[in-house]
Amino acid sequence: MVVTRELADELPAEAVDVAKARAATLLLAFRHGNQLAFDRELERLLADQAEQEVTTLLVWIAAEAVRKAYAPEVADRVLRGLARLAPADTSGVLVDEEFVDVAELVEAVDAGDVGTVRALVAATPDTTFLVGGLLQAVAMMLPFLPDGEVREITAELRHRHGSRSIPRQA
Repeated sequence: MVVTRELADELPAEAVDVAKARAATLLLAFRHGNQLAFDRELERLLADQAEQEVTTLLVWIAAEAVRKAYAPEVADRVLRGLARLAPADTSGVLVDEEFVDVAELVEAVDAGDVGTVRALVAATPDTTFLVGGLLQAVAMMLPFLPDGEVREITAELRHRHGSRSIPRQA
């Protein structure tokens, strides 16, 4: 058993766990190009003024990743290369939105081309934009459906997938 003692100016263990969880949320959003989740978590950090703790943990995570992935003599070269490649403006998360072709997905679904649908989904690193675009396409088509058709479709979907309604907020 390893026993550690807390220094006077050190974060309590519980606060470290919370900061690690927040850092992980931020990293996951960044990794998957989810700008909304990234911005939301960043705003929470700034509002709570926890950015220093989370930044420290992010640096620790990065240092551990470099330490495990590279030999010591290579690690500094990798970090220097990353520093040179860092964009001047880091305010946004890089997203794959421009690579998503929702029209092709809708056409493949309409044609019943399962292979193309699977290929499009597999080729999309972050399906957030693909699903969002598909939802937008469906919303655009709804006004063209005959009266009562939407109710029949939703009833069929509920029948196939079970009705798990989410309580609506007032």
